[in-house]
Amino acid sequence: MPIISDGEIRAAIRRIEQSGKQETLVDGDGHGTGRLILILKPMPTRVTADWMAQQWRDKKRVKKKIGSYPSMSLATAREIFDRDFARLIQKGRSIKIATDARAGTVQDLFSGYVAALKSAGKPSWKETEKGLNKIANTLGRHRLAREIDPEEIVEVIRPIYERGARAMADHVRSYVHAAYGWGMKSEHDYRNSSPRRFRIPFNPASAIPTEPKVRGTRWLDEAEFARLYWWLDCPDVPVHPSYPRAIQLIMLTGQRVEEIARLHVEQWDAAEKIIDWSKTKNDQPHAAPVPSLAAELIESITPNEYGWYFPSANDPSRPVSHGSLYSFVWRQRDRGVIPFATNRDLRRTFKTLAGKAGISKEIRDRLQNHALQDVSSKSYDRWTYMPEKRAAMKKWDAYVRRLITRKSFARAA
Repeated sequence: MPIISDGEIRAAIRRIEQSGKQETLVDGDGHGTGRLILILKPMPTRVTADWMAQQWRDKKRVKKKIGSYPSMSLATAREIFDRDFARLIQKGRSIKIATDARAGTVQDLFSGYVAALKSAGKPSWKETEKGLNKIANTLGRHRLAREIDPEEIVEVIRPIYERGARAMADHVRSYVHAAYGWGMKSEHDYRNSSPRRFRIPFNPASAIPTEPKVRGTRWLDEAEFARLYWWLDCPDVPVHPSYPRAIQLIMLTGQRVEEIARLHVEQWDAAEKIIDWSKTKNDQPHAAPVPSLAAELIESITPNEYGWYFPSANDPSRPVSHGSLYSFVWRQRDRGVIPFATNRDLRRTFKTLAGKAGISKEIRDRLQNHALQDVSSKSYDRWTYMPEKRAAMKKWDAYVRRLITRKSFARAA
């Protein structure tokens, strides 16, 4: 059985430098398992040496490059050939479809999932990456992903739950479940190439129950709405100017916290008084006309040098995070200076009070970019409803202006 040695490779390179003729060195006899070969070619300034897997299939010689010598050593080339190609050839399959056959680690799985989110343009990828990094540190980054069992996931989640962070515990379970779900599908997804073959037999997070979902019911009545709006107009403590104005814009438009927080100059059409998002939480573009009160608020703000209307207090190159806005509201309501409400409650408040203002539920749903699930909306109706949305926002603007100037609501309330 012919076997290549490092000495033979070096001797061949010197020989080709003199002769200028291409040579092929063969490692193994190729009976049933193909061959690992090294093709050496003379070039004007050097000799190139490429490792190739070779097989005979349908009376034709097929080759696929593995790497280049000396960056890939002889030992490494043999290991990769045996691991990724020999078994494939024995089964009579083409080496053209060979991939890295190593089972993926926890790190491979988590980083691959985050990369998939980022590639798909999901804004949640950063938060997911942060969460999965902490989980990987606990589970062990270099362990095979398929070796992780449900008990280990439970041991990661339980301390979070026991310290009272129930929502975070549910998020951690969700991160792991989603990453493993992606890993089980990715290696069989012909549309994309997976970084590893994970060979995960089951999703270890599937058997772990989720935290019961609590449907929010809180919304601000008219007096509470006015009280909060007035306080945001003139806070009684020093606050970063981005925060109260962002909350006011959420109240006036009913849009998602994350989308208002990331408002950029490219999304604001001052002439048309429209905020235009190319992509939103439900992966759909969304354009929302704003009431004149909101347009005045936006126009009163000078975007920073990076184009953000609501920049982060710590890093002006980035927008304020939705988490910072949540914390800002929590701190003020804990002081008792504003009504008790979360930022999602404000979105619910818009839905409710806009109904009281006389706007139909269909148009309120479209203004807030709630996904419409009927076949007509999903597959056929391509009307923008912009005239209807403009009329609704005009009605809402008149309602809010009366609300925040109503004499019966004392500011001290």
